[in-house]
Amino acid sequence: MARRNKLLKFSELLTFPNVYENYEVTNALLVASQDDQVEMANKWKKEHFKNDNPITLELACGRGEYSLALAERYPERNFIGVDAKGARIWKGAQIATAKGLDNVAFLRTRIEFCHLFFGKNEIDEIWITFPDPFLKKGKYNRRLTSPNYLECYRKFLKKDGLVHLKTDSDVMYNHTNTVIEKFKLKTNLDTYDVYGDNPMVHPDLDVKTYYENANISNADSIKYLQFTL
Repeated sequence: MARRNKLLKFSELLTFPNVYENYEVTNALLVASQDDQVEMANKWKKEHFKNDNPITLELACGRGEYSLALAERYPERNFIGVDAKGARIWKGAQIATAKGLDNVAFLRTRIEFCHLFFGKNEIDEIWITFPDPFLKKGKYNRRLTSPNYLECYRKFLKKDGLVHLKTDSDVMYNHTNTVIEKFKLKTNLDTYDVYGDNPMVHPDLDVKTYYENANISNADSIKYLQFTL
């Protein structure tokens, strides 16, 4: 039954006008509603959002809780949630459609190929919310704040554009601080205990993802870093 439900969600994904999918990782074309193939790099504002508002990416967005919450708070901004899991994106796209949040879109692809779908300086800000810390030895370069990923983000993030990391993982938090120090990046905000700070160091840290609410990792504290590339 679970598999059938997942397949049904996959088939429904592209009936949503706010969902784009990539089927070939070497191809910059995306599949949109009605199976149209479109090239979106440098066209998100004009072709999808129909405005000139700044764009925030939520990477590893899951069900898109951050994109949805921030879209409601900031109607003057655009948000795109990126994830490889179709069933998760289906949930976020469904909620955005039901709420009439026209400033939210979703992109189903692997994050390391995002540079194919966004143009230079097209993105103003990035949120990375509870990414997989890849604890196994030899997989540290798959962490979303590893140098190879940061170089990818440079291709489409505006100069001085912010990168936010919210994580429950000490490994991910320490790894990111090490990368920031090694490459002489600028840290703007840094806290080891988001909810222990009064007030919070950033007003949008009160948004909780499905993962965070489930407290899957039983973490003692939630960490946060804000930095620029």
